[in-house]
Amino acid sequence: MVSHAAGISDYYSIEKIAAPKGLDTQVGGLDFMPDGRLVACFHRGEVYTYEPESREWKLFADGLQEPLGIRAINDREVVVMQRPELTRIIDSDGDGEADQYQTISDGFGMTGNYHEFAFGPAKDSKGNFYVGLNLASNGASIRPEVRGEFRHYGLNREGFKSKNYKGPAGRMYAATPYRGWVLKVSPDGKMTPFAPGFRSPNGLGFDLQDRLFVTDNQGDWLGTSKLFHVQQGRFYGHPASLTWSDDWKKGLNPLKVNPKEFDGQRTRAAVLFPQGFMANSPTQPLPDSTGGKFGPFAGQLLVGEMNRSRIVRVMLDKVAGELQGACVPFYDNAGLTRGSHRFVFGKDGSLWVGQTHLSWVGGEGVQRIRWNGKTPMDVQSMKLIPGGFQITFTKRLAKFTHVPKQFHFTRYYYSYRQGYGSPQHGKESIKVAGSKRLGDEKTMMVYLDKMNPGFVYQLDLKGVEAEDGSAVVNPLICYTLNRLTNGDDKAPHLVGK
Repeated sequence: MVSHAAGISDYYSIEKIAAPKGLDTQVGGLDFMPDGRLVACFHRGEVYTYEPESREWKLFADGLQEPLGIRAINDREVVVMQRPELTRIIDSDGDGEADQYQTISDGFGMTGNYHEFAFGPAKDSKGNFYVGLNLASNGASIRPEVRGEFRHYGLNREGFKSKNYKGPAGRMYAATPYRGWVLKVSPDGKMTPFAPGFRSPNGLGFDLQDRLFVTDNQGDWLGTSKLFHVQQGRFYGHPASLTWSDDWKKGLNPLKVNPKEFDGQRTRAAVLFPQGFMANSPTQPLPDSTGGKFGPFAGQLLVGEMNRSRIVRVMLDKVAGELQGACVPFYDNAGLTRGSHRFVFGKDGSLWVGQTHLSWVGGEGVQRIRWNGKTPMDVQSMKLIPGGFQITFTKRLAKFTHVPKQFHFTRYYYSYRQGYGSPQHGKESIKVAGSKRLGDEKTMMVYLDKMNPGFVYQLDLKGVEAEDGSAVVNPLICYTLNRLTNGDDKAPHLVGK
């Protein structure tokens, strides 16, 4: 069999959707109405509907402040998360244009800091909404007027007028409620603080099992970007938000607490996205809900990436009762614009992608990706087993597959610390100790010399081919090993300075 390389464009096609003239096409949110119209919100505050058949846009609403997420409730109603509130927008007379704007919830604080973005809403199976609030950044100060209670244990309100506010403020801070939190909002507007510990949670979504996932971006207290499985009452790592917890000791500055104490309280990310080569600014997680209309990865999560022309695929693995797993590039380049920010699947199984940049790296506009029915050679799943991994491919492996030569493993870890980001620590190559091919000819059991919790195990596939000669499209896979199959999760090496 003659080997041939293949790119993602051999299996998927992409098209650019023409936008209305004069519109700032940075996309804050995408969804589909039941009647098949796409609904999108944009950076300058507009909401448009789009009819895929006629390719016509129609203004639905405007006047919003930086909307960064939208959910269609029915053909006449959407819910939008804009900077100051979660808003219900209604077209009561059915003419295609909204005439009612209703506040669902605005029970959180604002200082006017440029970095206080508001993300969401994700929606669970019971109709509850979930939103994420960014922390403020010491890259700028606060406004003279703030909304909500002011509370900062390192600097008083007057201190923010000082030229030297940056150090006492902390790199990122939560001076009003509930910055750095994920909030739950019932359909009737009751707000519940759900989980603290976030820095910049620009991506909230539920998988097909109704589990909430949230992405967060590398920065202070985040060695690299992450995907969290978020559960009520847990703490997810960034301590600035803890000042708004009911059980936080009043007057205690989080910056003065030893990181080891926070490490013992935090829930580790299900998946780490290695900075610089996997994802630098992950966005919305979206499950493939198409039942196979979009290819062989039904049920898995897709995650956007702002800094490069990429969509990442996540393969989750439940180990000792907790989720962890692997990430792999899914769609790289091949016509995709940078800044993939928001996603939604159409009824035909095509993926609609909205891009933005918000003055950072990224792009803008809407694109549509379709699968052509051909199966790419790729890793289907990667699961932890005692002593190694079970790796399943989408096609039968070539007979001559030689695991020690073609499966290259490296491991490293990122430290949990107050500083910005983290280098890769403890990086080393890991030898393959043995392997076994299963009867389906797609699955390989690979055993390694060293298996310890707290590391990213990076797999680089070199020359691996399918039985039909096709090469692996995406040969880089990174597995986040938080715990072993026996439940061992001890990783004291993670805490750094």
